[in-house]
Amino acid sequence: MMQGNTIIIAGITAILIGFILIFVGTAMQSSSPKSSDVKTGGVILIGPIPIIFGNDKSTIITTVIMAIILMILAYFLFYRRLIPF
Repeated sequence: MMQGNTIIIAGITAILIGFILIFVGTAMQSSSPKSSDVKTGGVILIGPIPIIFGNDKSTIITTVIMAIILMILAYFLFYRRLIPF
């Protein structure tokens, strides 16, 4: 069983890695030659209902697949009891 300190340190580490990845990605994007082909997309999960948006067909398909994976993961984490009481 994990101790409380280990979980807190893992969470803080994950947040710091996320900030570093965002900073590096922004720096790489700003230093590369400018291109007019920008693809964006995202998923907003409100309960079990996904709201998917994007400006390119391949981006929307990718976000749909990711939304399905997130919904399945949420089901197994929150709604399914692996150990019956």
